[in-house]
Amino acid sequence: MKKLSAGILAASLFAVPFTAGAAPGAGTSSDTGEYLIQFEGSAEKGLLQAFGVAEEEILHEYNHLPVYLAEMTESQAQGLANHPHVAALDKNAEVEAYGQTVPYGIPQIQSIETQQEGFTGEGVSVAVLDTGIDGSHEDLVDNLAGGYSVFTDAENADPFYDANGHGTHVAGTIGAVDNDLGVIGAAPEADLYAVKVLSNEGSGSLAGIAEGLEWSIDNDIDIINMSLGGSSGSSILEDFTDLAYEEGSLVVAAAGNSGNRGGNNDTVGYPANYESAMAVAAVDENNDRASFSSTGPAVEISAPGVNVLSTTPGDTYDAFNGTSMAAPHVAGAAAQVLEAKPDLGSSELRSLLNDTAQGLGASHQYGNGLVQTLDAVKK
Repeated sequence: MKKLSAGILAASLFAVPFTAGAAPGAGTSSDTGEYLIQFEGSAEKGLLQAFGVAEEEILHEYNHLPVYLAEMTESQAQGLANHPHVAALDKNAEVEAYGQTVPYGIPQIQSIETQQEGFTGEGVSVAVLDTGIDGSHEDLVDNLAGGYSVFTDAENADPFYDANGHGTHVAGTIGAVDNDLGVIGAAPEADLYAVKVLSNEGSGSLAGIAEGLEWSIDNDIDIINMSLGGSSGSSILEDFTDLAYEEGSLVVAAAGNSGNRGGNNDTVGYPANYESAMAVAAVDENNDRASFSSTGPAVEISAPGVNVLSTTPGDTYDAFNGTSMAAPHVAGAAAQVLEAKPDLGSSELRSLLNDTAQGLGASHQYGNGLVQTLDAVKK
């Protein structure tokens, strides 16, 4: 892993410095341990032996610095630490790798428990209609199954080039691999498809989204995630959204970020506002509505969308806010449920997710509540 941000630390090595104090031979401790000893200027093996360190207790001599690894008693270490020819003496502390982080939203929607039951989204296809997906990302590449771009210009024609980062972030929440790197997604074995309908600048058109939906229909995609939208739609885009749903794809869409603190206006964008799409609102780690989350009668379900940590291009990780981050939690949850119940049609899967959601409050703000994967799997 090359870089982690938003509170994840890169793996580091730590050594615990020994506190100097007593003269050679002082102290009563006979406990032995491993110590790293660095000499001033050049390595002085003879000095180690002068302090009673036997040849077989000298475990390693380093080549590029005048450093030895040796086994010795605490008293010997104390004496060497005070010697003028010793530049540093550190106890050989144990270290471990900082591995995969579980973003808070994944267990919040019961995805970890569902994974432990054996449902990881395996065999379920999820199309990410967005800015593309970084095709070489260490935490996504194993799950990338294909892609398509609606653009023909050189900068945007490759669905696996995401200069914007939005689509890569969305993809990580759905299906970041369960490994020793970065983060884990809700459905870490789902098949991800990069459908680039937004440019590297993050903009697109109704026609482009319609084309991405048509590609998804032609390729029998199980779940379509659209973390995008606008304040107005079109009858043609609605027809394509309806058709995708009727042909068997669960269509998940971000409700929009036009909400206010009061949360009583009708601000859900398009395509989320269409009857055939699941409009997803955003909550925080305490299940409180995000003030930016759009509200209105079209809101159907909620998921984490505040400070969501996920994948970003170039083997990096970052935390974003938005209903764009909430929608992929629902898409990933749906993939887990569909693996467990493969005979469900899109309308049946949708009803199950809604019926088992955890109620949170007013329907125009939270819809049916927080998506809950394990409850859906077990119902």
